[in-house]
Amino acid sequence: MKKFGLIGKSLSHSFSKSYFEKKFNDLGLQNHAYHNFEISSVDQFPSILKNNKNLIGLNVTIPYKENIIPFLNTISAEAREIGAVNCIKIAHGKLNGHNTDAYGFAQSIKPFLDVSHQRALILGTGGSSKAVAYVLKNIGVDVYFVSSTEKKSPNTLLYNEVNEYVMAAFKLIVNTTPLGMHPNEGASPALPYHFFTKDHLAYDLIYNPEKTVFLKQAHANGAVIVNGLSMLQLQAEKNWEIWKE
Repeated sequence: MKKFGLIGKSLSHSFSKSYFEKKFNDLGLQNHAYHNFEISSVDQFPSILKNNKNLIGLNVTIPYKENIIPFLNTISAEAREIGAVNCIKIAHGKLNGHNTDAYGFAQSIKPFLDVSHQRALILGTGGSSKAVAYVLKNIGVDVYFVSSTEKKSPNTLLYNEVNEYVMAAFKLIVNTTPLGMHPNEGASPALPYHFFTKDHLAYDLIYNPEKTVFLKQAHANGAVIVNGLSMLQLQAEKNWEIWKE
C-alpha cells in the first residue's frame, strides 16, 4: 500500500483527504491511501514516519509549514526562499520539501489582478502568508502584513492601525489567517470593512465556508471577492505531480 497524508493540528476541515481519495478512485489506484495525521506538536512528526513505512507524500498545513523544515533532508529553492513547506516527497529514505501554495495562489489570483492592485495587505504572518508575499513581490506588488500580535518588520501593521487611509492605499487584501474557517465561521479579521470599495479585491485562502465573514463584508461594500478553493485544487494537483516524479 502506497501511503500519502496530511500533517496538521486540527484537520476536521480538511479538503485534502476527500480530494485525493476521489483522485485515487478515479485513477483506479486501489493500492493508494490518504490519511490525516493530526498532531498537537511538530515534535510528533518523527513518530508518524516511524509508524508509516510506506509513506510517499505528505501535505503540511497550519501551523507546521515553517517548523517542519528542520525535519527535512532537502527543500526546493523556491520553498527555501519562501521559508515555508506545504508538500513533502519521500524517496529513498529522504524527505524533500516543496512549496506548492505559491503556484496555487499565483494561478488562482491571476485572472482578477489589474493595475489598481499595486499594493497588498496580507492578513497574517504565518507560512501561508509567506507564499502569498513571494508571489506578489515577484510580480511587482508592494506588500505589507497585518499582525494581531507584534510588528515583525517595518512593513508590518497592527490591526488597530488599519484605518480609512490604509484601506484606500491597499486595494488588494488577502486573508491568510484561519479566522472564519469552519467550524468557527462567525470569526473574521478586525478590519474597518465599511472602507472596502468596488476597486478592492478581497481574497481569502479559506474555502470552507465558501463565503467567510471577511468575504461577505467586503462584497457588501462592493469589493470583488475570491475564496481559496481554486488555489487549493491547483496546489493539490501540483503536489500530485511532485509525488509522481
